[in-house]
Amino acid sequence: MIKKPLLLIALLYAWTFSNACTNFLAGKAATTDGSTLISYSADSYYLFGALYHYPAATYTAGSMLDIYEWDTGKYLGKIKQVEKTYSVIGNINEHQLAIAETTFGGRPELVDTTGIMDYGSLIYVTLQRARTAREAIKVMTDLVAEYGYYSSGESFSIADPNEVWIMEMIGKGPRNKGAVWVAMRIPDDCVSGHANQARITTFPFDDKNNCLYSEDVIAFAREKGYFKGKNKDFSFSDIYAPLDYSALRICEARVWSFFRKVNPEMERFITYVKGETAERMPLWIKPALKVSAQNFKDYMRDQYEGTEFDMTKGVCAGPFGSKLRHSPLSFKVDEVEYMHERPVATQQTGFTFVAQMRSWLPNHIGGILWFGVDDAASALFVPMYCGINEVPWCFSIENGNLFEYSGSSAFWIYNQVSNYAYSRYSYMMPDIKKVQAHWEKSFNTLVPAIDKVAVNMSVEDARVFLTNFSNSQAENSSKAWRKLGEYLLVKYMDGNIKKEENGKFLHNEFHIPPTIIRHGYPEEVLRQIAKENPGQRVKSEEELNNRQ
Repeated sequence: MIKKPLLLIALLYAWTFSNACTNFLAGKAATTDGSTLISYSADSYYLFGALYHYPAATYTAGSMLDIYEWDTGKYLGKIKQVEKTYSVIGNINEHQLAIAETTFGGRPELVDTTGIMDYGSLIYVTLQRARTAREAIKVMTDLVAEYGYYSSGESFSIADPNEVWIMEMIGKGPRNKGAVWVAMRIPDDCVSGHANQARITTFPFDDKNNCLYSEDVIAFAREKGYFKGKNKDFSFSDIYAPLDYSALRICEARVWSFFRKVNPEMERFITYVKGETAERMPLWIKPALKVSAQNFKDYMRDQYEGTEFDMTKGVCAGPFGSKLRHSPLSFKVDEVEYMHERPVATQQTGFTFVAQMRSWLPNHIGGILWFGVDDAASALFVPMYCGINEVPWCFSIENGNLFEYSGSSAFWIYNQVSNYAYSRYSYMMPDIKKVQAHWEKSFNTLVPAIDKVAVNMSVEDARVFLTNFSNSQAENSSKAWRKLGEYLLVKYMDGNIKKEENGKFLHNEFHIPPTIIRHGYPEEVLRQIAKENPGQRVKSEEELNNRQ
């Protein structure tokens, strides 16, 4: 049993702040339509949300590829280029292979700063070279074996239209090439998740169809003195990334919040994520009902609503239920360390997606990256087909950056809406969700129709058709979001609310609103104000009304 006072934690590793991401996964028999799903939120205070594009290409023999660290842009070295690469749109390629990640850090002495392949380069280089999840695992592990692994411990979600895998990897320390790793296939009828904590514990050594691992994964642990027991008792997570309270409350809690939504039986693990009981959550579970891509979008918007961790409750939420928590995540009071809750949907998200892979369609049509930028709770997941030839300008990495505003950049458009909404969250979020639901319902209706048209085209014509569709939906929805920002500013200007009727603000011929709703503060806040300011009590209500 891990006993800790509520909110009390040890100091957190730096990766918790800078690389705190979330992934959910679903096998094809666990989904409503037979597709495989993985989701991702790329959460970082210094990440500009954009949709990357690596066109397919052919290279001459002997070509080399420069590797730059994905997080910082630091040059790490060169690797051999392959003869032919595949087209990649964000985190999915033209063969419907998708890869996502979360950083678990693990034992800090195992980071090899002399390695060349960081986790981000592993993802995007592999997407250009592999066609299936199994191929991806081989490409990734071969690359780190040959060139060294630069990053700390990492969990990867790897999926194609038929299989979904989790692979967990950590280096071997300075100037020690390679990595130790384990990859587990998620059963087709199950869902899984990981959120900055290694989750593979014991694993079946003889089931090569569903479990792959480095030959020295146990021997290396013995060599380092991390493990002395029997092989059958070896747990990757417990040895290479031991749990502490922060791993439970900051990381595992996000997986628990997802699990409890797909299967109510998982509610009981709240004692585990609070550090009160030691029984670990399973790596995967069967959902009570099959899940859809739209369900996954909604799961990525989770802020612990309906639980005791609810981000819209408590003193930090303010009078209007804001989920915004000003960083850092942890803080001290009287030399005691505390933390804010860390939800799936967080304000520092650069980009987020749900990758959907559909085996019954040609690859260039079957794969869809439902892509959004900024906070998933108030963002929109837009369908980007994996077979498109170019990305929309609104999602382009060249359109603005963290220090340069661009009025046509979706990242800045969505941030304008969300950052304004944080001030009066409980009032503005219903307006945002209304527009969100309208667009996503439209996307969900359009995609099957677009599929039918594209299937009857040549591959080349279909790619052009899908590119036009994806790009137009991205640009049009971004424009709609800019209008949403303007609408919110008009409606909620100066702390008041303009009354509406049939979708229009009420006003007379002089454009003077007949009714301004001055909503004030919730009852509990007013009582606290009265308690703190007894001298402000009004003696004459008539006198007060004359002065307003």
